[in-house]
Amino acid sequence: MGEIATPGNLWRRSSHSGGDNNCVEVVGTGVLITVRDSKDAKGGTLSFGHREWQAFVDDICRHSALS
Repeated sequence: MGEIATPGNLWRRSSHSGGDNNCVEVVGTGVLITVRDSKDAKGGTLSFGHREWQAFVDDICRHSALS
């Protein structure tokens, strides 16, 4: 993952996203995992608790293994 520094946060972007800004970025803020659209970094964000985020990642891994 690539890292993008913003005041107080270190946003991470997948190294698989390439250079076209067509991905999401994530940051862990202690209690929450926050996600934003790399094309609209000043736009809205979604935040998840650690359990919800882990369930999301696990689901992606399961579906990736099926492909």
